[in-house]
Amino acid sequence: MNESRVTMPVITKPTNTADNGTEATTLTRRLLPNKKDRRGAIIGWLFTMPALVMYAAFVILPLLLSIYYSFFRWNGIGPMTWVGLKNYLTILEVPNLLMTIVNAFKLVLFFSFIPVILGLIVASIIHRIAPGRFGSITRTILFLPQVIPLVAAGIIWGWLLALPGLVNQILESVGLETIVRAWLGDFDWALPAVGLIGIWVLLGFCTVLLLTGITKIDPALYESARIDGANWFEEFISITVPLLRYEIGVCLTVTVINALAAFDIVYVSTAGGPGNSTAVPGIQIYILAFTEQRIGLASALAVLLMILVLVVILPIQRLSREVK
Repeated sequence: MNESRVTMPVITKPTNTADNGTEATTLTRRLLPNKKDRRGAIIGWLFTMPALVMYAAFVILPLLLSIYYSFFRWNGIGPMTWVGLKNYLTILEVPNLLMTIVNAFKLVLFFSFIPVILGLIVASIIHRIAPGRFGSITRTILFLPQVIPLVAAGIIWGWLLALPGLVNQILESVGLETIVRAWLGDFDWALPAVGLIGIWVLLGFCTVLLLTGITKIDPALYESARIDGANWFEEFISITVPLLRYEIGVCLTVTVINALAAFDIVYVSTAGGPGNSTAVPGIQIYILAFTEQRIGLASALAVLLMILVLVVILPIQRLSREVK
């Protein structure tokens, strides 16, 4: 008996030509941006072009010129003489120039760490006991120094800290005549006095920024801590500080830059004196460039200051991003 082979028909899925055409069109649009997208990109670049040109002209170009001038000895008018790294070595060898960098790092304590620590404490207290209208008034009062020009702040504090100033009058009235002195004219106390001005200026900024960060923390965390019997200090250490590390990083970034690049307050209040006790890189760069006409050495100090700022700021920024 012969076996018959039965061939099963092959069923193929019908192809939808319209769907294939739609997918191809979509893919083409993704790969090749249409005229509308290109036009939007061009318009966006045109809007940003003025800002980019201004940034390049007033930031990038002066920065590159400063780096270039730092390798020359030049008085700003005559011919330039190539000296290589001699200007940088001079900064490290001359005590007065090196002391300006040391003074700048001393100001970091007053301009950065103290305002951030006090800002944390004040912001936590305001959030806990004065969240309403009184808290708003307090924030406004603390933030007022940010509105006052730094030159005016330096002049005002120069009057307050002078020998016949209000600070010494208060000390005399409470029986502390022995510590009365011209604070901004004293070799030992001039730099801390300038630091006090920095604390007054930057405390409000840190407080407002940190208080804004505290308002974003889930109140349930504080309620749970209170149920577990935690007091204010334990809440502050265990909840507030860890969850505000990003805001603390921002505060440290801004205040450290203010400390290392300080000029206005120092120039108006002490002009770097007495002697060189309050001289900072910003003051010294101004003196070298516009008084002594040593453009190359001033540029080298400016470049070194920029490097120091980056060395200090970049780790803070990295830690802030990791936490966030």
